Amino acid sequence: MSFDPIRAKMTAGGCSPSAISAFEATFNSLSSGATGQIPESTIGPSPDLMHYDDIEAKADVELLSETVVLKLNGGLGTGMGLDKAKSLLKVKGEDTFLDLAAKQIMDMKTKYGDVKFMLMNSFSTSKDTMDYLEKRYPSLVDGLEMMQNKVPKLDATTFEPATCPTNPDNEWCPPGHGDLYAALVGSGALDSLLSKGIKYMSVSNSDNLGATMDLSLLSHFAATDAPFMMECCVRTENDKKGGHLASRNSDSQLILRESAMCAEEDEKEFQNIDKYKYFNTNNLWIRLDKLKEIVSKFGGFIPLPMIKNKKTVDPKDDQSQKVIQLETAMGAAIEVFRGATAIVVPRTRFAPVKKCDDLLLLRSDAYIITDDFRPVLNPECGGSAPIISLDKKKYKLVGQLEACLRGGLPSLVKCSRLTITGEVWMTRKCVFSGDVSFNNMSDEPKLLPGRPYSDTKVDLTAAPGLGPLKPTIVKTSPKEGQKPGTSGLRKKTKVFTQENYLENFVQSTFNAIVAAGTDITTGTLLIGGDGRYFNPEAIQTITKMAVANGVSRVWIGENGLLSTPAVSAIIREQGPTWKKAFGAFILTASHNPGGPEEDFGIKYNCENGGPAQEFLTDAMFENTKTITQYSICKSFPTIDLSKVGATRVEKAGLEVNVEVVSTASTHVALLESIFDFPAIQKLLDRPDFTMIYDSMHGVNGPYAREVFCKRFGLSEDTMMNSVPKDDFNGGHADPNLTYAKELIAVCGLDKKGLKIGMTDKQVPDFGAAADGDGDRNMILGKQFFVTPSDSLAIIAANSNKIPFFSAQGGLKSVARSMPTSGAVDLVAKDLNLSLFETPTGWKFFGNLMDSKDLFGGKDYTPLICGEESFGTGSNHIREKDGIWAVLAWLNILAAANSKPNKPLTSVEDIVKAHWKKYGRNYYVRYDFEGVDKAAATAMMAKMGEMREANTNKAVGAYTIATADIFEYNDPVDGSVSKNQGVRFLMADGSRVIFRLSGTAGSGATVRMYIEKYEADKEKLHLNVLDAVGDLIAVGLSLCDIKGFCGTDVPTVIT
Repeated sequence: MSFDPIRAKMTAGGCSPSAISAFEATFNSLSSGATGQIPESTIGPSPDLMHYDDIEAKADVELLSETVVLKLNGGLGTGMGLDKAKSLLKVKGEDTFLDLAAKQIMDMKTKYGDVKFMLMNSFSTSKDTMDYLEKRYPSLVDGLEMMQNKVPKLDATTFEPATCPTNPDNEWCPPGHGDLYAALVGSGALDSLLSKGIKYMSVSNSDNLGATMDLSLLSHFAATDAPFMMECCVRTENDKKGGHLASRNSDSQLILRESAMCAEEDEKEFQNIDKYKYFNTNNLWIRLDKLKEIVSKFGGFIPLPMIKNKKTVDPKDDQSQKVIQLETAMGAAIEVFRGATAIVVPRTRFAPVKKCDDLLLLRSDAYIITDDFRPVLNPECGGSAPIISLDKKKYKLVGQLEACLRGGLPSLVKCSRLTITGEVWMTRKCVFSGDVSFNNMSDEPKLLPGRPYSDTKVDLTAAPGLGPLKPTIVKTSPKEGQKPGTSGLRKKTKVFTQENYLENFVQSTFNAIVAAGTDITTGTLLIGGDGRYFNPEAIQTITKMAVANGVSRVWIGENGLLSTPAVSAIIREQGPTWKKAFGAFILTASHNPGGPEEDFGIKYNCENGGPAQEFLTDAMFENTKTITQYSICKSFPTIDLSKVGATRVEKAGLEVNVEVVSTASTHVALLESIFDFPAIQKLLDRPDFTMIYDSMHGVNGPYAREVFCKRFGLSEDTMMNSVPKDDFNGGHADPNLTYAKELIAVCGLDKKGLKIGMTDKQVPDFGAAADGDGDRNMILGKQFFVTPSDSLAIIAANSNKIPFFSAQGGLKSVARSMPTSGAVDLVAKDLNLSLFETPTGWKFFGNLMDSKDLFGGKDYTPLICGEESFGTGSNHIREKDGIWAVLAWLNILAAANSKPNKPLTSVEDIVKAHWKKYGRNYYVRYDFEGVDKAAATAMMAKMGEMREANTNKAVGAYTIATADIFEYNDPVDGSVSKNQGVRFLMADGSRVIFRLSGTAGSGATVRMYIEKYEADKEKLHLNVLDAVGDLIAVGLSLCDIKGFCGTDVPTVIT
């Protein structure tokens, strides 16, 4: 057996020389035939140890200046079913291990001054941990992290590096906390700390919240002049399966024997708590100068006893390759430090969570949190913690435990022992005292009735089952390509209707939001969509899965219909508070075609009403790649979506409520509070004003009819295509000049926005269109097209006429996507507004809106934002809002026509007046839909590679001042978004921009944006294509789309 393949893999993986040397020593133990076990015949009990209460050294605060506190934070808790940093698991209320550790350190800093603090993260925990701390405790982040090394998992037969093609990350594992020493050396942290005069290190696990800095222990350690000190506790029955301290017979050296080091025949003596009295808490005190001496002696590492663990390469797949994970324990270094000592500490310094038994105990009322943020045993427990014994199979994973506790935590403060066999669900009404035992030998969960239980055994096997609330676990396997984009997951309908495709994504989403801290057992899940084909079936599936995952209340839009802006409005506005939605599934592919041969989509919106942030969509995607099962209540009744009303399902004491809610009422009520409806009514009542609104057979129809027919009294004839259809009547529900053919014909325009002859037809004064899910808009006047960029600028310039803004002291900020024209920039400069240029994607606007409330930053609201792709909105919700833009224009028109005896001021009048004041940004977008994705990607890459060569290059009548790839540094959360489009910025202010769209259901869409600013009042009314024709030719030449994709003819011109 050779170490060479392992060395090569570790070197290629960036492992430090000290890490490689340490692992080679461990590997040599394995290859020599060593088992890593410590026979009972070679050891005896450790001598009696000094107790904490006997410390004589006086507490010396000055020693803190020579001390660093280090928490080990490399564990994922995979044995408990976790796949993120274990320290992010909630342990007490809303606080995670990491929250309490951070609060402990901040408390110490308050008391003692600058206490130095470090975390040893692993490759698996670093990102999650640092993101969490940067968001919640930014003052702790600087200089905080030291990375644990990683080592290869070894094939159990050949001892060569294991492979996992489906997820190469699974080929690596942390080398155990014994890696502390190699990590200190390899990272340079040891030398850095010594150079700063740091002499003492206090080390403990991040899941041991009792191990706070203790001045008495520090002072005692310093007074003994020992190189190493281990904190121990007296073993109890709860601890008998864990490692213990012992004395080696050959030299009386203190050593540590872990459970993996014990042979099966020695297990009885291993668990003899009278013989082996003390266990290692993994709270260690280390003299760093002595550590440096030992490391130097052994050539850069500390030789530690091997621990061999048998696993599978994929921890979630028991059938994957059998592997060996070689580890070492940091406490085993006690045998390397000559003169090392140990001390017995109070149990309050040891409160770890290794299994769900521990988690239940810590979360329960048996533990309380002190003023310095330590979990300690509740005094009402009488000095002894309850002994918890949960069924190993039914409660192995955190998800299993939380499913059984969806009704709340039982009271354990008076309990001495709790034993559960089988799957038993409990609630907060269950109060245990004395020795209680519950048994369920049936094949389904049983709910324990909520009442007191004292010194009793209860057999629930024959108790009533959960009936329609019984969750079924369905085995599945990952599906390719389930990565959600900025607008969710979009595929062909036939893909979504494949077996388990939808179910996999929904379960992966539930898993992600729960892991991120959302309590789905309280509050409400909202479900709705744009009415496209497969929506009704998907809604029923999601409802049944929601109930199986612990959701007890679901709201569904009437007939399954909810526009995307309405979903955001309901999440934010609909109450009461105890019913508020924690999130929503929106079933939409937006403006993409619908039907059995067309597109389907699903996205998740969070408790702020906005789309899931990138960290959450990333987690969803990672879950889809490893999913093995999902939960669904197959017998849950099918909900009648055709009428508003509630369905209540109760069984065995559990209750689930599903309510079909009004599609339009909440959103329309919000809109009525934003705009001046009486003024709009007067405009609509004018005999010289007519309008038409095309919902394109999408979900917007019910909202348009509610506002304009029921509230304003317009005829149904003014609401074109207002009945939602699952295939949008065979059309493409995208509100632009290409696809809104019926509307532009009625409004007297062609697909280029040019006037057509309308001699014997009445042309409406105002026209508008909405897309499939109601979040986009197109605005038209009488034979006049308003570009989305101009629309955004004009709404911003006239925002003081809208009550929502005027009542709040006026508009404060505007934001636009990078490809959107700079028309709104001129308004921002004129009105002294904050201006933001963001990547495409509404989530960036959402961050700005939530800067104060969610991120504790500057308040940028009231804010108006928009995209050139016909999306406009404000901070009233966290999505773009098509009908909002329509009402904004009507409000502006109403203000301009407040005197009924004056001639009508038209849409065209308002736009031209705006151009006269600010100049005109001539703008056009070319969409090349359905092109080969690989070819389009290569084209974009080529332009990116040529940006330096193209800078300062003359092209036609233009000079490229800058060619770059747009990058956005988010001022709110600090995130950086790269590769957001290729830009050619001309010396005269003109722009040519290229992007690959992320919203197509299949193929790729290349978008070319052309913008040319004109301030000359004599040139404000040119035909757009005439004004920018030469710049279009420049753009087509720069990208060579015909050479790459085979065409230079756009499918859509906007």
